Amino acid sequence: MQDYAHPQLDTEVTAIGGHYVFIKEMRVPHGGREVLYLVGYACVDTSCCGVGGCAFAAVPGFIDQWKHKVDENGNAVSAVDPIRDRNIQKEIGRVIKEKEMVNQVNFQ
Repeated sequence: MQDYAHPQLDTEVTAIGGHYVFIKEMRVPHGGREVLYLVGYACVDTSCCGVGGCAFAAVPGFIDQWKHKVDENGNAVSAVDPIRDRNIQKEIGRVIKEKEMVNQVNFQ
């Protein structure tokens, strides 16, 4: 189990070749537990190699404790259990891709 600080939605985060933004936070049931995932988009617009972008989902893991504390930056923190099993990742990735218009699902 590990702590996960929830990011601010609709807030641009600058990265080396552009930026990304998380636009929504969702929970989906799986195997009697809930999976936390975020949907976002990335834009490559400051790279010397060209421009591009994609929609993606980030999966912190199974929720153990929902927003049970606040970090030093004022962000809510949940306790999550990262999903390491590749078969479970494939199942959850399929479910998320059916629900969301994303190109990729990344497990943290």
